[in-house]
Amino acid sequence: MRSDVCTMKGDVRTHSPSSSIFVYASQDQAVKNEEDLQHEKIKPYTRKWETVIMDTIDELDLIAKKRTLIMNHHNCDVQHDVPAVFFSTGGYTGNVYHEFNDGIMPLYITSQHFNKKVVFVILEFHNWWVMKYSDILSHLSDYPLIDFHTDERVHCFPEAIVGLKIHDELTVDSSLIKGNKSIVDFRELLDRAYQPQIRSLMHMHEHAKVSDVLSKSKRPSRIRRNVQEHAFNNEPKLVIISRNGSRAITNENLLVKMAEKIGFHVQVLRPDSRTMLAEIYWALNSSDVMIGVHGAAMTHFLFMKPGSVFIQVIPLGTEWAAEAYYGEPAKKLGLNYIGYQILTKESSLCDKYNKDDPVLKDPRSVTRKGWQYTKMIYLEGQTVRLDLPRFRKQLVGAYNYTIDRLKQQRPNIQSH
Repeated sequence: MRSDVCTMKGDVRTHSPSSSIFVYASQDQAVKNEEDLQHEKIKPYTRKWETVIMDTIDELDLIAKKRTLIMNHHNCDVQHDVPAVFFSTGGYTGNVYHEFNDGIMPLYITSQHFNKKVVFVILEFHNWWVMKYSDILSHLSDYPLIDFHTDERVHCFPEAIVGLKIHDELTVDSSLIKGNKSIVDFRELLDRAYQPQIRSLMHMHEHAKVSDVLSKSKRPSRIRRNVQEHAFNNEPKLVIISRNGSRAITNENLLVKMAEKIGFHVQVLRPDSRTMLAEIYWALNSSDVMIGVHGAAMTHFLFMKPGSVFIQVIPLGTEWAAEAYYGEPAKKLGLNYIGYQILTKESSLCDKYNKDDPVLKDPRSVTRKGWQYTKMIYLEGQTVRLDLPRFRKQLVGAYNYTIDRLKQQRPNIQSH
């Protein structure tokens, strides 16, 4: 089990000062003589097996009491007529992979069947997280969020789910979810969530381009052509998710030039903590191919349309994680996934270690020593210099596949 989940039905009442949630049983249920009919403890976060991170998660007491004792305890300050879902945004929150894998997707899995008639009660509440994911949250719930620890009012619910259900890495398993929803349904939710912002961004972008044209009246015809060219051309769009520092592609500029010569319109995306998710969604939702080096930013494959091409550059020592965390989920979404495993000569590690060193010759023997070795050597200690002739074969294949696909959608498209 990857997480603990508890369902409470009946007269459910919160008591945040004691980090408790009570449910009062009917007379028929209260067959025991004890005041507390049942008492459980739960940490509502989806990485149950990771004791180090779970030690940082706030714990809740779930207590079932006799209904006859209700007058001796707290009264309702806020009465809700819809269920509640309690979860934590602590743990690894701050890393986009974990934000989706451990939070947003489990929240969808746990709550989507309520059709937005549900209240989210959050432990370790972060305003920045709420702002970042407000578009998605508003498509999962019609109600204001509750900060469990700062809102000390007694909230009463007819039902509560404490903890989130999780299926697998970045996956929605239709056989395990109410309504047989799949990862494609989750992506459609993302599409509905971000379309309003995308329309606004497009309007702002077009307005900025028109303003630029008007400010350069000496060359209006040429600039106007440049403003409109990508709206009407037939070039497949390639987005490169760029990295700085570890696992960066050090010859990225040459990769861009090669891709353009093949026939792609290339956009280099450099997301950081200030980049709006709607901007990233806009770029990838309109792309035909995405290239990126294994890392948390590959989570954004979720923003691509099924049928698009996702090329993940896989550095030394990251093969298993790259496939498990991103490759396999991408296939489930319906992407044409290509895992490009680099050769030793494409890694900067070949400049640091002897050719017979296990770091180069047998990365698995090194990663088996533990996460710290993997992190220090392979995640934080290498960059990538692509063998462009070798990588070109993947790009040409992606280009031809995309042209064939686009021809079916727009018969007037012609290849170079």
